[in-house]
Amino acid sequence: MESFLGYSIKILPFLLKGMQQTLILTAASATFGTLLGLLLALARIAPARFVRTVAGGYVTIFRGTPLMLQILFIWGALPEIGIVLPDTACVIIALSMNAGAYIAEIIRAAIQSIDRGQMEAARSLGMSYGLAMRRVILPQTFRRLLPPMVNELAALTKDTSLAMVVGIVELLKASQQQQSQSFRPAETYVWTALGYLLVTITLMSLANRFEKKLEARG
Repeated sequence: MESFLGYSIKILPFLLKGMQQTLILTAASATFGTLLGLLLALARIAPARFVRTVAGGYVTIFRGTPLMLQILFIWGALPEIGIVLPDTACVIIALSMNAGAYIAEIIRAAIQSIDRGQMEAARSLGMSYGLAMRRVILPQTFRRLLPPMVNELAALTKDTSLAMVVGIVELLKASQQQQSQSFRPAETYVWTALGYLLVTITLMSLANRFEKKLEARG
C-alpha cells in the first residue's frame, strides 16, 4: 500500500483545487450576505411597521428552513419559470440569502445594544434617522459585531460543503472523489478537516488582530 506521505502528496493538489472553490464560495457569499444582512437589520428596526414585518418574515423563512432545501429550490425550481443560472451562482445566491438572515439578527442585536440616548442625542442635533444611523450608531457596533460575525463566517465556510449536492467540486466533494478512487477515507478526510480548520483559525486570528486595533484606538 502507498505510504501516507506518498498518498498525501498525490491527493493534496486535488484538495487544494477544491479548497479554492470553497474559498470563492465563502468570500462571495460573505460579501453579499453581509450587505443583505445590513439592509435587513436596518429594515428590522425601521420606523415603518410594514418594512419591519417584511424583513421579519424574510428572516423567519430563511432561518426556519434548511439551507440545502434553499439551494435545491434555487437550483431546481427557478428553471421552471425560465430563470436558468450557473450552478455556482445558484449556490452563492442561496448561501448569501441564508447568511443574510443570520447576519441581520447579529447586526440588529448589536445596534439595539447601543444606548437609545445616542440616537436621541443625534436627532436633537438635527440629524435625520438615516444620518444618525450612519454617523453615530453603526460605527459603535463594529466591536460588538466581531465575535458573532466570525462565528457566522466560520459556519458559512462549512456550509459551502452543501454545494456538492448540485455537483460543484468544492473541498468536501473533491475529497469524496479522491477517497472513492483510493478507498482511503481516513487520510483523505483528515486532510479535508485540516483544510476547514485552517480557514476557521485564520478567520479567528484576523478578527482578534482587528479587535486589538480597535481597542488600541478606543
